[in-house]
Order: sequence, then C-alpha cells, then structure tokens
Amino acid sequence: MGEAVGFLEVYGLTAAFMAADAACKAGNITIEAFDNNKPANAEKLKVPLIVIVKIRGSIEDVKAGIEAGITVASEVSGVVSSHVIARPEKDTEKLLKLQCFKK
Repeated sequence: MGEAVGFLEVYGLTAAFMAADAACKAGNITIEAFDNNKPANAEKLKVPLIVIVKIRGSIEDVKAGIEAGITVASEVSGVVSSHVIARPEKDTEKLLKLQCFKK
C-alpha cells in the first residue's frame, strides 16, 4: 500500500469511536479497522475492554490523526498506547488485516 499506519489503543468502544472521528477530522486518513482485546485483569478495570483503532494515510496525516485521537480518548476513558509505522513491511501488511470484530 505504501501508506503509513497508526494504532491507537483506548479503553472502551465509545472512546474508540470518538478517537476515530477526531482522527478523520484531523487529517486525510481512512479507518483500516477496529479490533478488541479483553485483558486478563478486565474485571478490575474501570472499562474492561481495550479497543485498537487502526488508521491509514500519509505519515503527516496519520500522526495528526493519532494525536487528535489521543486527546479525545484521554478525556473519555483513557489511552493504553499508540504507535505510527511510516512504511510497513510486506509481511507486516498481512498482519494488519487480522481483527476480532466481524464486519
């Protein structure tokens, strides 16, 4: 694809939707996928579901989108982690297609 990819892990689906919306408004990006992860200590967490938002676009737009998403998700329930890969390798691209949520 040649596009950068950004990952933003947040607590809860509401924060994920709000972060994705903010990311789309901040730059010319597309949402690649949402995915979920229930941590082993989920029953002890305020929000027991971690959702990752995967976005694609130019490196500048992805960075802007991730920063906007972090700002919004931090105000809702919190951010677990974030990362941007400027040029994913071919084998990494295959793994980016994996997801738990059904389309």
